[in-house]
Amino acid sequence: MTQETVGFVGVGLMGQGMAASILKGGYPVTVIAHRNRGPVEALIAAGATEAASLADLAATCSIIHICAHGSPQVEAIVDQMSSALQPDTVIIECSTSDPTSTEKLAGLLGDKGCHMVDAPLGGTPVQAAAGQLAAMVGADEAVFTRVRPVLETWAGAIVHMGPVGAGHKMKLLNNMLAMGYAAMYAEALALSEKVGITTQQFDSVIRGSRMDCGFYQTFMGYAVEGNAEAHKFTITNALKDMRYLEAMADSVNLANPVGNAIKNTFAEAYAAGGDGPANYVPHLVDYVAKRNGVRRG
Repeated sequence: MTQETVGFVGVGLMGQGMAASILKGGYPVTVIAHRNRGPVEALIAAGATEAASLADLAATCSIIHICAHGSPQVEAIVDQMSSALQPDTVIIECSTSDPTSTEKLAGLLGDKGCHMVDAPLGGTPVQAAAGQLAAMVGADEAVFTRVRPVLETWAGAIVHMGPVGAGHKMKLLNNMLAMGYAAMYAEALALSEKVGITTQQFDSVIRGSRMDCGFYQTFMGYAVEGNAEAHKFTITNALKDMRYLEAMADSVNLANPVGNAIKNTFAEAYAAGGDGPANYVPHLVDYVAKRNGVRRG
């Protein structure tokens, strides 16, 4: 059986560790630079090959990962690769995207004799480098069986959710919970300070209790410890994901008042200056505090 050749588009915070894990798994990997050459140089030093263009990458790879900001960027990437894709190529889309777009791309790729897999991620850049991310996968059964060995190089937990699009649907639900926690923590901490209970006192009660969790700990890594990079997921991405969630709810005529409240919390923070590349989700605590006249720190 011919070995799969793996392409990777988007070697950023998560993608660099994922591509490195694929290399460690014994697969040849081709990458392409975007703005930051640092990750590309590190991967080349580890044995990866650099493609000069998306078309060149598409022409030489049988499985291609994409980690991009969202659906518009993914659509543009696939469009630039389209004419050079070889029959039976699999695109593994690891972004958090609009399932409607994913399903549309699957149809376009199918017309070319290629395949779409949505495999959005759960975890952190540290877990990506360790090959221990979670993957929620949407794919036909036969295609899932084919790509699973590659997924196993970077994911410790893999769940086949169903057909194409199911992975992105589950990821939006997952992010609704995560961003909902963030919105609640930020509001609770603002109220806590407003009524005379310090953030440290609040944390001393919640940490280690039934209300504690991994997300709470990374969020509070900033709120309590001041670690600005405790959870490197931007407010911009959080808002984008909650807009996709809203569109998914609208598509099935579901009222989602909680999802809308979460989205609006992030929209307010974004509009208040939280739109930068280093404005991460735990920083939401500052924007909610400021909006309510609460001085932190």
